[in-house]
Amino acid sequence: MINQLAVFLENRKGRIGECCKALKDAGVNLSSMSIADTTDFGILRLMTDDNDKAYAALKANGFMCASVPLVAMRVSDRPGALADILIALDESGVNIEYLYSFASETGSAHIGFKTDDSAKAVSVLEKLGVEII
Repeated sequence: MINQLAVFLENRKGRIGECCKALKDAGVNLSSMSIADTTDFGILRLMTDDNDKAYAALKANGFMCASVPLVAMRVSDRPGALADILIALDESGVNIEYLYSFASETGSAHIGFKTDDSAKAVSVLEKLGVEII
């Protein structure tokens, strides 16, 4: 399991930059980010080299944020590798709310996903021999 930060941002010009500047000023390095937006707001999902420090910096700069646990795994770099895992999770009744990839070394992808049953997801991944990170 890893933790990501979910930052709620007003959908206005420059807001993502302000968020990143707060992290920069705190000496926090980003390793991944993804944003989902609506007309009025966005949810910036990110991982850093120090999520506790990032959380404190964001809060101190007036950002609404939350720490969210994700299941994270290493997926081999071959056609269908992720599909096989996702099908097995689905067949086991594991619902994935969202997922995204983040920095990895060559030869594999790192995928993090949110689910309502992390223990079951980890059990399925272990049975498949998937490396959990």
